Amino acid sequence: MKIICIGLNYRNHALELGWPVPDEPVVFLKPDSSILKNNKPFFLPDFSTDIHYEVEVVLKISKLGKGISVKFAPRYFDEITLGIDITARDLQTRLKTAGMPWELSKCFDGAAPLGRFIPVKGETDMANLDFRLEINGKVVQRGNTSDMIFGCDKIVEYVSRFFTLKTGDLIFTGTPPGVGQLHKNDNLVAYLGDEPLLDFMIK
Repeated sequence: MKIICIGLNYRNHALELGWPVPDEPVVFLKPDSSILKNNKPFFLPDFSTDIHYEVEVVLKISKLGKGISVKFAPRYFDEITLGIDITARDLQTRLKTAGMPWELSKCFDGAAPLGRFIPVKGETDMANLDFRLEINGKVVQRGNTSDMIFGCDKIVEYVSRFFTLKTGDLIFTGTPPGVGQLHKNDNLVAYLGDEPLLDFMIK
């Protein structure tokens, strides 16, 4: 299975990082060893001193597809959750400044905590999902999918031009503004609406 991630998909997040707002989706991949399930703790690695959180809506692909049009994109995912794109910001900045790929800053073990998946129902409006991240009881990120530069259906269309999507593949759809540094003993709880889907500790 693949973990496909979309970077800089909320305008204000691009602005807070000082990066240009993209004209087309920014795509990178994470390996399956990045997945952290069942609210297991994330252990801060020794290769970075600036580990950041980025909460995101995550789509789970439900059937094989290639060259999918926007019109038919909703047929290709039937479950969603929230995930955290954990990022070694110091590595990312150093690699990006050097003009090098920055996968090392995103793809290490445990860098993709995943919440509990819930079904996408007929009344689910993918273009109007409220979500938020709380750390130690304080809201640090709050987003709505209506603020995406590229919506979920457009993302499915775009990435399926390059990758055959397979059942079980995951798509992280980008993070709203408010990202920041993680610290030992932080408790992260991510909510879709008022429903908590992810609750884990930093060790």
